[in-house]
Amino acid sequence: MSMLERIKAALPALPPAEQRVAKLLLADARAFANLPVSELADRAHVSKPTVVRFCRSVGYDGLADFKLKLAGSVNEGVPFVHRAVDEDDKPGDLIVKVVDNAVAALLHYRNDAASHAFERAIAALTEAGRQGKRIEFYGVGNSGIVAQDAQHKFFRLGVNTIACSDGHVQLMSATMLGPGDCAVVISNSGRSRDLMDAAEIARKKGATTIIITASGSPLAAMGQAPGQVLLAVDHPEDFDRYSPMVSRLLHLIAVDILTTGVALQLGQQNLRPLLQEIKRNLRSKRYAN
Repeated sequence: MSMLERIKAALPALPPAEQRVAKLLLADARAFANLPVSELADRAHVSKPTVVRFCRSVGYDGLADFKLKLAGSVNEGVPFVHRAVDEDDKPGDLIVKVVDNAVAALLHYRNDAASHAFERAIAALTEAGRQGKRIEFYGVGNSGIVAQDAQHKFFRLGVNTIACSDGHVQLMSATMLGPGDCAVVISNSGRSRDLMDAAEIARKKGATTIIITASGSPLAAMGQAPGQVLLAVDHPEDFDRYSPMVSRLLHLIAVDILTTGVALQLGQQNLRPLLQEIKRNLRSKRYAN
């Protein structure tokens, strides 16, 4: 469902005052996205705190977060539809379906991603990087490739990081973690026994586990334990699909958000000279200008 469809479905469960805010939103979403909180409160005949409470009741961090995602939802003009690929599709059909699926999934994720969860994950990873602690990425199969991509991005920030895609190595590596370390566990289905075992060991050793997976899965439940972080990534793609496309793209986007957030927290003053030196050294590997 789209953002507005979800709010419409949640309407009966809201308190009466918040229902008035929801009805104002559904009557003219574009205006709601642009009006100040005082005007919204006046039009809905509620207090300004009630407008903020409504935004939190429907799953957002506050009015600013809600309006940012609402503006995108009503302005982009891209359908929020997942179009299944059929066996008789021609190349032209595949281009349209694959690209549309990717765009729709990214826009859904932009509007649904929990910024407070990313804030906690970025804080834990940044502190681990500053203290010289270990940051490890675990994934198996397709998610193992995402874990390798994450390690490739993070090691350029000058932090102590590895990626593991073998179940036995993950268990050994998780056993050596301790307080202040971070284990980022990536899974499409959230049902991999190897990853669940590694996440549980990392948690018991006192490390922060940051779990990127589908909400409602067994692995996601582990990420909701105290001191752990769940970055839920939901999509309409069947996790049994032989060649997952949308899920891999969303996991890569989540990794990019984490990498960018940690880089900003570590500070350009420290990172810029290192990255410039890496670029200079890589120039010698080019065969042609």
